[in-house]
Amino acid sequence: MLFALCLERISWIFSGNLLLSDDVAMNLLCCSPFCPCSSPKGEGGTAHNLSAKGLNSNESGSSKLSTSSDAPLRIAPSPPRFSLSPKPSVIGTIQLSINDIREITQNFSSSCKIGEGGVGSVYRAKLADGRIVAIKRAKKENFAALKAEFSNEVALLTKIEHRSLVRLLGYHDQENEYLIFTEYVPNGTLREHLDGRRGKILNFSQRLEIAIDVAHALTYLHLYAEKTIIHRDVKSSNILLTENLRAKVADFGFAKSGSTQPDKTHISTKVKGTAGYLDPEYLKTYKLTPKSDVYSFGIMLIELISVRRPVEVKKPPNERITVRWAFDKHSKGNDRDILDPALNDEIIDDEVLQKLLGLAFQCAAPTRADRPDMKEAVEQLWDIRKDYRRKSHRTVP
Repeated sequence: MLFALCLERISWIFSGNLLLSDDVAMNLLCCSPFCPCSSPKGEGGTAHNLSAKGLNSNESGSSKLSTSSDAPLRIAPSPPRFSLSPKPSVIGTIQLSINDIREITQNFSSSCKIGEGGVGSVYRAKLADGRIVAIKRAKKENFAALKAEFSNEVALLTKIEHRSLVRLLGYHDQENEYLIFTEYVPNGTLREHLDGRRGKILNFSQRLEIAIDVAHALTYLHLYAEKTIIHRDVKSSNILLTENLRAKVADFGFAKSGSTQPDKTHISTKVKGTAGYLDPEYLKTYKLTPKSDVYSFGIMLIELISVRRPVEVKKPPNERITVRWAFDKHSKGNDRDILDPALNDEIIDDEVLQKLLGLAFQCAAPTRADRPDMKEAVEQLWDIRKDYRRKSHRTVP
């Protein structure tokens, strides 16, 4: 009931990337002393060159051009172990002038555009040797302000390498252009798949594997990277899928390095992120911790299960905030009402669904002290996957 009480006091009315002002942030929060959120319990190259790491990728399907609907839909399980951050190996260096970049993007033509966000557009480009890359270009509006975000993204991406994180290939920050080159992930975003814009609907097993991939990526960032990294913008539109439906976490523009002081448990910083996914304690206190990513992950889990967006503005008022709507259904024992109708024909054990929803609500607990860390969350997901396979008598090759 505490969870529901807090949710009654929180209202998100926006979608998309945003930087919340102090006043707006506080207006999004409850002020009641009875709310759990208030409980003391919570807690480069030259001007003409683009230098890049080698563009060879060891991830199957991550740089292929084909997006055929005949691509296999069943996917291999996520690796059973975590690993420390490897030292990225430099395979080669690519030199591109700004004119070369304009040529391979057809002068940043809309026909090459594959995505657009709050800070820039993303283009698909084919290099002279046939390799495909994605190029993120900063918007010209507020250009000076965007430089910090692009520099931050480059700085963090150069320090990380994981199969479930989009790989940096290079950047260009001269001639009034900020460009980031990354591996091309050909199968769109998770949100596009949930919206049915990519053809076949993701089945329950595929959604579970995607959740595990994302959980692995966040566990790596929080625990095994050279320095703790908090993503700050975990959401379905920042999860890219390969042809084999492996998930890769993208967009590190808002990411933040954790504190280097062992006795410091948080970073005090302005609120950045996407409404609907934002940790309510972070909104209230401006104290950022890895548990803020855990909260966003919990919201994304509910999204995977229900297919609903975190904020459904066209729904009746009592159904607009998806986490509140889902928790109300769950508390009444109506878990099946939360499940995406497209999955109704699948054999999904009630206990498996209950455990997955239970983990989602645990991650999205209003008080960060009540949330698991990402390593605990991924271990729970492994157990849920094991139960699902056993009870459905289905194996994934």
